[in-house]
Amino acid sequence: MDPRPIELHPAAIEEGRAAREWYEERSASASNAFMAELDVAIERIAADPERYASYLHGTRRYLLKRFPFFVVYRVAPETLQVIAVAHGKRKPGYWRDRLID
Repeated sequence: MDPRPIELHPAAIEEGRAAREWYEERSASASNAFMAELDVAIERIAADPERYASYLHGTRRYLLKRFPFFVVYRVAPETLQVIAVAHGKRKPGYWRDRLID
């Protein structure tokens, strides 16, 4: 496991929460499955952040398997920064103003 702590951008937290609520309105089991898969994504990013594909603006992304979302993150010197929990149909890079120097 990478020793750097994970920082979650408040907007990424809100995106995950909004997706969970959307699935919850349709199915409790789908909502639970989404959250479980999101937890796995964060765990895998923490374990091996360099493993996943390079993406836009110096970030990387982890694609969820069962849901049309991906986690956008950046490997910073002191932390792993989760920038967005993005739906696959959203405009690429909409989150770039969230990048912390």
